Amino acid sequence: MPETIITPAGLGQPLELPRGARLANRLAKAAMSEQLGDRANAPTEDLVRLYERWGREGAGLLITGNVMVDRRHLGEPRNVVVEDDRDLDRLRRWARAGQAGGSRVWVQINHPGRQAMWFAGGNRPVAPSAIAPKIPGFVTPRALTGAEIEEIVGRYAATAAVLRRAGFDGIQLHGAHGYLISQFLSPLANQRDDEWGGDPERRRRFVLEVLRATRAAVGPDFPVGIKLNSADFQRGGFSEEESADVLAALAAEGIDLVEISGGTYEAPAMVDAAPVQRESTRSREAYFLDYAERVRERVPGVPLMVTGGFRTTRAMGDAIGDGSCDLVGLGRPLAVEPDAAAGLVAGTRPRIDAGDKRIGIRAMDGAVDLYWHTRQLHRIGAGREPRPGEPAWRTVLAMVVDNGWGALRRRRGG
Repeated sequence: MPETIITPAGLGQPLELPRGARLANRLAKAAMSEQLGDRANAPTEDLVRLYERWGREGAGLLITGNVMVDRRHLGEPRNVVVEDDRDLDRLRRWARAGQAGGSRVWVQINHPGRQAMWFAGGNRPVAPSAIAPKIPGFVTPRALTGAEIEEIVGRYAATAAVLRRAGFDGIQLHGAHGYLISQFLSPLANQRDDEWGGDPERRRRFVLEVLRATRAAVGPDFPVGIKLNSADFQRGGFSEEESADVLAALAAEGIDLVEISGGTYEAPAMVDAAPVQRESTRSREAYFLDYAERVRERVPGVPLMVTGGFRTTRAMGDAIGDGSCDLVGLGRPLAVEPDAAAGLVAGTRPRIDAGDKRIGIRAMDGAVDLYWHTRQLHRIGAGREPRPGEPAWRTVLAMVVDNGWGALRRRRGG
């Protein structure tokens, strides 16, 4: 008989979101970039199989990997792109697959901005300002015009409307990790001096306009959340103080759920390691839990989701039980153990492993670890089991074979 572990506050409690949506429990699969679109950037049967597997394993919420709003600007070559109804039937199959076991499925929608892989889309990246990210292999982007910014705002809204018609349960705006929304918020990436930048109020105009346009497109009863950085962890970048102000502004506009993350692919707190923390924080496991507690009083009516670092049911249950957060997000661990959610929620599983894979070269470790987890997602999508014992060196060989030597720089995730 398996040992029964008592979770301190029970991850199995349901959660009611502000607009009436109900999640069956407090565990969410956080976004990971699956890279399972086809050559035309449409959903594939492998993507359907992957979400069928997760959908029957007990998480209350499944958040997909980033879906692009513009096929001219991709984060990875095999991202799914949703601009119109051309793939509506496939999108419906994807939604139903994840919902079959009772999970709610939200789609993370995104524009990579200056972090676009220019060779994937064949277009020069665009950004708030013509400032290249400090990531090897990336080019200097072209600064967007005001009219182009308005057009991109409309793309977020159009994508969200299609996803609602496809039967998904909500959407998440990707406002973290150095993508376009995050770029507009950052004083390092956004050095405009017009209505879209120049001070914190104007830097956050883009995300507020995206939220307003998206809400108008999907209606008042369809959940819209956001993944937002607590900070960029770069000197002179997006700070915790600005982040709290952005959260307050989003709350005033009626955001339904905020997932707290941190870092960019220039300073990847969300990939390589947690930011510098006190011992008391490390004992709680989650990277951004202290920040969630600090901003709770600024946004008392908005559910908070914290992703990054959780490994034991004790820490997960404590975070829910003491009110630090409302949802626990798991990403890479569910690529290694896709069936773990039910046991975690029931309290019969004491911990989960992320299967971290490093080769000891700091400049390459982030890329190797993320690609190793992507390979596990591809195995699940193909109807096979993950391979936790796959060595990191095999991942390096696969990266080079699949993508050339340029793959050995940092890759993107959710």
